[in-house]
Amino acid sequence: MKKRCGIVKTYDEWRRPKIVANALELLDREIPRYRKRIKYVHLCFSTDPFMYQQEEIADLSLKIIHKLNFNSINCTILTKGIYPEEIVRLQALNPDNEYGISIVSLNDDFRKEYEPWTAVFKERIASLKYLHNRGLKTWVSMEPYPTPNFIEQDISEILKAVAFVDKIVFGRINYSAKAGLWKDHKKFYNELSKTVIRFCKKNEIGYHIKDGTYV
Repeated sequence: MKKRCGIVKTYDEWRRPKIVANALELLDREIPRYRKRIKYVHLCFSTDPFMYQQEEIADLSLKIIHKLNFNSINCTILTKGIYPEEIVRLQALNPDNEYGISIVSLNDDFRKEYEPWTAVFKERIASLKYLHNRGLKTWVSMEPYPTPNFIEQDISEILKAVAFVDKIVFGRINYSAKAGLWKDHKKFYNELSKTVIRFCKKNEIGYHIKDGTYV
């Protein structure tokens, strides 16, 4: 999409992280205009606020969250990286922030192939559990969950690994023809959705099944 819009020319250029230099100034202008209409701010689907091993991006994200919280705006955060310990200090400013990780497997070979340059799954979970143990609200995005022609795995093992969280979001793959090639992929996602719901109810965890996953 970035290439089609003329923002980048090559894949390598798209891969290189770029800071929005005036992000904090933009917030200073927009918060007074929209504060009363904002339910929360999500960081973020189009990039990663705590991009793995990119300290400059993490530092800016912390400043953004702090500025939003200072103005009584809640944040939900999602990353495939590692949460810095400084996050805990924001808890006193706004205890309603929600911190999440994206995780669809525990297999590191899968991660290397489909999520290169991201944190190891076990490191992500450990980072999230650190926040949980200090009283922060935590959640997991299990989306896009792969069909068995990507990887054969037991979803129960993943659920057990994140059983400490407050909420689990589960969703199917939307933008891959390969997922649609799997026999009975609709039945596959229906059965997994039921497994997630049963697990969450048993362990008193909130859950959300994304639209089109359970039909």
